[in-house]
Amino acid sequence: MQKLLVDEIYKSVRGVTPNTAASDGAEVTISGWIRTNRSNNNIGFISLNDGSCFNCCQVIYESNKIDNYTDITKLLTGCSIEVTGKLVMTPGAQQPFEINASSVVLLGSCDADYPLQKKRHSLEFLREIPHLRPRTNTFMAVFKVRSLVSQAIHEFFHDEGFTYIHTPLITGNDAEGAGETFTVTTRDDGKYEEDFFGKHACLTVSGQLHVEPFALAFGKVYTFGPTFRAENSNTAFHASEFWMIEPELAFADLKDDMACMEKMLKFVIKSVLDNAPDEMKFLNDFVCEKHDLIDKLTKVVNSDFRAITYTEAIDYLLKSGRDFEYPVEWGIDLKSEHERYICEQVVGGPTFLIDYPKEIKAFYMRVNDDGKTVAACDLLVPGVGELIGGSQREERCDVLVNKMQELGIPQEDLQWYLDLRRFGGVKHSGFGLGLERLLMYVTGVSNIRDVLPYARTPRNLKF
Repeated sequence: MQKLLVDEIYKSVRGVTPNTAASDGAEVTISGWIRTNRSNNNIGFISLNDGSCFNCCQVIYESNKIDNYTDITKLLTGCSIEVTGKLVMTPGAQQPFEINASSVVLLGSCDADYPLQKKRHSLEFLREIPHLRPRTNTFMAVFKVRSLVSQAIHEFFHDEGFTYIHTPLITGNDAEGAGETFTVTTRDDGKYEEDFFGKHACLTVSGQLHVEPFALAFGKVYTFGPTFRAENSNTAFHASEFWMIEPELAFADLKDDMACMEKMLKFVIKSVLDNAPDEMKFLNDFVCEKHDLIDKLTKVVNSDFRAITYTEAIDYLLKSGRDFEYPVEWGIDLKSEHERYICEQVVGGPTFLIDYPKEIKAFYMRVNDDGKTVAACDLLVPGVGELIGGSQREERCDVLVNKMQELGIPQEDLQWYLDLRRFGGVKHSGFGLGLERLLMYVTGVSNIRDVLPYARTPRNLKF
């Protein structure tokens, strides 16, 4: 008799990882949580999930033949048990194997008011119980995909020769210049010069500025960690705490930057499709409204991304004949409705929008020769709009100083950042990808609160 994970049995049955301990007729032990328990006279069926894979294991029992548990029919959904019995292969059936139980041990009982009964629960209801929702099919799939996406991101950058850098969570600047930060303080009087750090400190909104110096030492680097924005927004796309992937490439221009984005996105999507087929099928069939999630992602992997300029995009929008909610004119910050029209109706696939007006982009982006636009890009994807934003960084110290002066950014606070241009500066580029925004795209989930283990949004800190 050997203790096994349900995933080990499935892999053996499918021939992925053959295991003699999981052969037909073997005596096995598994532990897990009851999803359902139904009985007909003396014969009963338990659907058991141990968390090792998306699929459950069917346990068949005869209540009068279970040696050590006489009340097996009364075990409730949510109870944790250990089952020992004979593994029986069932080729052609909905489940490829089952376990005929000879012993059942109750590990943890479950109260009758357990909220996850055998019925469909709304996502809104499940947000109220984030400590229990990972036991549902939807969130078991979502958070397995989250893990696989994170793993694939690290794998991609490792294979491409990037060095992983940990940037600080506490900082003295807001990177984007937006000012929407959470203050870190030990005082309640606002006297930050007398505070712990001797100045105003905040939680980081981006690791970019801090990772750039490492790109000018290692060549190719990335940071992947939590970021925080005190934006009082309750939309389905905003959270106060989220994770960002921010690579930085030395000796790279905007084209190199876009090539890295495209290659990374395709690698991550293909990795998920290859390694989470059961989860992705469930998300395709039960979460994605149009049931086209797998087809949509497969098309991205097999497509060539096209690039058009911001100015070209404005022309397309003006000639579209559409009555957009937000009026279109050159110089506006494009909204999701504009971005989706461009990539869905004009291009028909993933689209790089490049060369934005400098007034609507961050101070560190390189000014183009026309003096009006910057070497920036957003990757737009059908169904979402902007997925990734990036740019070539301004490597000319005098141009960067002038830009900071125009925007009223104190030079002394970022002298270290300017030093990178004075001491062997080179052209370099990078981009930022919100992990949760990517997960929404990959899983078909429409609300960012449902791809975060514990969502941090305005007036929401119960857990």
